[in-house]
Amino acid sequence: MNNFTSKSNLSRNTDFLIPDFKMGTLDSLLSLSDELGELGRLAESLMKRMTRMTRYVLELKAAKKGEVQEYLFADGVTLASFVTHFEWDLTKYPVKQPLGAIADTLGKELAQVETDLKSSITAYSQLKRELENMEKKLLGSLFTRTVSDIVRKEDFVLDSKYLITLLVVVPKASYSLWQKTYESLSDMVVPRSTKLIAEDQENGLFTVTIFQKAIDDFKAKATANKFTVRDFFYDEKQIQSEREELTKLLSAKKQRDHSRRAKNSRPSSFLDRIAKAIRLRKCWKRGTKKQTEKVEELESEGSWKSPFLHWLKVNFGKTLLVWIHIAALSIFAESSLRYGLPVNFKAVLLHPQKKSRKRLRKILNSTFKHLDAVAASMVDTPVNIPGLQLSNEEYFPYVCFNIRLKFLD
Repeated sequence: MNNFTSKSNLSRNTDFLIPDFKMGTLDSLLSLSDELGELGRLAESLMKRMTRMTRYVLELKAAKKGEVQEYLFADGVTLASFVTHFEWDLTKYPVKQPLGAIADTLGKELAQVETDLKSSITAYSQLKRELENMEKKLLGSLFTRTVSDIVRKEDFVLDSKYLITLLVVVPKASYSLWQKTYESLSDMVVPRSTKLIAEDQENGLFTVTIFQKAIDDFKAKATANKFTVRDFFYDEKQIQSEREELTKLLSAKKQRDHSRRAKNSRPSSFLDRIAKAIRLRKCWKRGTKKQTEKVEELESEGSWKSPFLHWLKVNFGKTLLVWIHIAALSIFAESSLRYGLPVNFKAVLLHPQKKSRKRLRKILNSTFKHLDAVAASMVDTPVNIPGLQLSNEEYFPYVCFNIRLKFLD
């Protein structure tokens, strides 16, 4: 093989070792060939989906293939290196088993990956939606954002039959007007009851205590003066529930992915912007040191995306391993069908050089045409021969199995 490929710089060649399997009947080999073709296509499909999901989770554009490539490994090595140094896993797939039993094991592994992938995508999508909702709550202005992390029980009059404390959003430019007029917006405003409890870049959030029966009148007059009364009433259970929800979602940021941590130049994701928004609490006039330290701790602990990225990385490698075992099994089955018994063939892994694929095909066709003259005349012509599932129905005088490793194309 090297005499007419390597010396012409058409391809790099290495031996592809296939063990001696337990032979079955001709009918079983034909059935197995069909099954292996389906399994091979499923494995490729799963790896393509996992590659797309990795790019999606990393929020990368199509041009940034290099960063996704970091997650496409098998047993800690590159795909090309893994395939080049492939060894049949005798522990997981004993060669003394019937070929059908080995194929069943490989199929069950792919089925489990497919099931787990679907459930993982669903869980990830749900978490992302929840975090996007949290982003809206935390990044919104004081008109719309949650106040559960701002308010304190002591700022409100509670358990009163007559009094109630309201939250009012006041433009910063109108602070002076608010202080001068809020007591006159209704006859039933408690004097000197207003207090600034939070600020953002444009507005401040004030408390004010009034008589309950004056709520509607106060709201109307406040609106007329461009003050906005928030539809919020202090409920300890509801606030605690919302705080627990936010804490739960923030805790999902733990377990930072080590490879992402090393890349300080990577653009920030929407969750990074959430963290930045949370840090704005430091600018509020009443942010407790304990709350600030808790947020900083959560931020430092890592990315919520890491568990899913880790799952994708691990199962991509697992699927590739299954796929190459399927390839080896397919080559054995097809060679046995094509050339008969006793089994007598040699498998070689050819890595074509750039722009040499067509020349390599012609040389291979010329060299092995004596094995099947009819097939040699139909190179690169799609045909459909029952029982043969090689290389997307491409039929050559030699057995060929294409291993396409460019999942980012």
